[in-house]
Amino acid sequence: MKNIILTNEEIIHKTKRISYQILETFVDEKEVVIAGIANSGYTFAQKISEELSKISDLKVVLCEVKINKQNPKDNITTSLQTSEYENKALVLVDDVLNSGATLIYGVKHFLDVPLSKFKTAVLIDRNHKKYPVKADFKGISLSTSLQEHIQVVFEKDNSYAYLS
Repeated sequence: MKNIILTNEEIIHKTKRISYQILETFVDEKEVVIAGIANSGYTFAQKISEELSKISDLKVVLCEVKINKQNPKDNITTSLQTSEYENKALVLVDDVLNSGATLIYGVKHFLDVPLSKFKTAVLIDRNHKKYPVKADFKGISLSTSLQEHIQVVFEKDNSYAYLS
C-alpha cells in the first residue's frame, strides 16, 4: 500500500508556484539556467522550465547534473559546458531533499564558477538534513522518520509522490 503524499494535480500546482517564485527572484535577469540533478531532479527541472517558459520572457536553459548519489564526492558532470552558465542566474533542482548530501555537493560544484545569482529548489523537503543546506524554493516540507522513504514518480499524465 502506497501512502500518497502528493497527487499529480498537487505536483502541477507546486511546480507552477515554484516557477512563479523563481520568476519573482530572477526578475532582473534575462536568462536563467535550471540545473536538475539526474534522474528525478532533472525531470522536475524540465517541468519547471516548461512552466517558466509559459509564464515569462526569460530565456530558460535546461542543464542536467549527474551526481553519484551513493558517493557524491565522485566527479560531478553537467550537460552544459562551464562557460554556458558562467555569470548567469542558476537554480539547482532536485526532487527530494533528504540528508542534503546530494544538494550540497551539487551546490559545491557550482560554487567553483562565478554565477550572478544561485538558488536551490526541491519538490519535497524532508527536514532530515545532515548538512547545512536549504531549499530556497520547495513544494512541501514533510517531517518523516529516518526509516521512511519518499519516492517521486514522474509519468506523462500521472505523477505522484509516496511514502514507503
